Amino acid sequence: MSKKENGFISEFKKFILRGNVMDMAVGVIVGGAFTAIVTSLNEDILSPIIGLIGGTDFSYLTVTLGSGTNAPVLSYGNFITAIINFLITALVIFIIVRGINKANDRMTRRFGKEEEEAAPTEKECPYCKTMIHIGATRCPNCTSQLDQ
Repeated sequence: MSKKENGFISEFKKFILRGNVMDMAVGVIVGGAFTAIVTSLNEDILSPIIGLIGGTDFSYLTVTLGSGTNAPVLSYGNFITAIINFLITALVIFIIVRGINKANDRMTRRFGKEEEEAAPTEKECPYCKTMIHIGATRCPNCTSQLDQ
């Protein structure tokens, strides 16, 4: 095995084992399971309740386009179900992110403020308006003498 391959493989291992890649993989897996839960909630619980109130379970709503046994069928009830799934998922994600942000704000207030911004390292020359080092006494661009 050459050094190039070994370097590539070790670089790939570093990439895969980085925290954010692993977090993303866990997120995709949990997201898939969460989608199944939301779909079941919508199809098995909410749609029948809405159908009871509205008089129909709209997950089965269809329109036949044309006539005959092979006429295409437009299943717009499934589309409505998918929209409800999306809205429920977005609502739950919003609630989770909102809770995480509130907890983060509480932790920041409790344990100190976030890191303050670093001190500036550059200033603007008042004569030529270019950015120069903060400690400069003469502008390297226009050679003007600068006040301290």
